[in-house]
Amino acid sequence: MKLVDKFYINGQWVQPAAGAAQADLIDPATESVAGKVAMGTAADVDHAVAAARAAFPAWSASTREDRIALLERIMAAYKARLGDLAQAVRQEIGAPITVATNLQAAIGLAQLQATVQALREFEFESQRGKSYLLREAIGVAALITPWNWPLNQIAAKVAPALAAGCTVVLKPSEIAPLDARIFAEIMDAAGTPPGVFNMVFG
Repeated sequence: MKLVDKFYINGQWVQPAAGAAQADLIDPATESVAGKVAMGTAADVDHAVAAARAAFPAWSASTREDRIALLERIMAAYKARLGDLAQAVRQEIGAPITVATNLQAAIGLAQLQATVQALREFEFESQRGKSYLLREAIGVAALITPWNWPLNQIAAKVAPALAAGCTVVLKPSEIAPLDARIFAEIMDAAGTPPGVFNMVFG
């Protein structure tokens, strides 16, 4: 029985706030209950948002080089967990292991790689006639992702937000929480500064 009972907030794995319920994790191959997923409350969201807000001033002031370095560390950690990610997606959505490995897990890595490439060339400052254009991070990004192609959806939102200098709160689908938990472990292993990436279910 799998148990996803902690959230990743401010660089730590934390227990849900009081009053959090649990949802069944259904095995799509057998339609039986394979585990439980903690469903956070407004208090958990507030906790995650507060952490992201506190981390925003420093992260938004980081350099392009700082952001590229973090994303490259995330890619390295992601590559090291490709097999685990593929197995998680196989269990969650019922994809054959070949599809889970060669497409589902691989496409998340492709999103990270594309973001780094775009970040290397992105113009944060430019002159438009007599106007000067400065693109700045907007703040905390709330990222809600679906169960289908879960790693693609997570990476396609998290990586550009970090590249732009935003901090994030990710709410993945409770139908596909296993790969999201591994993704949070990857973010932690990559040395993501506390509060820059946060994840809650519910």
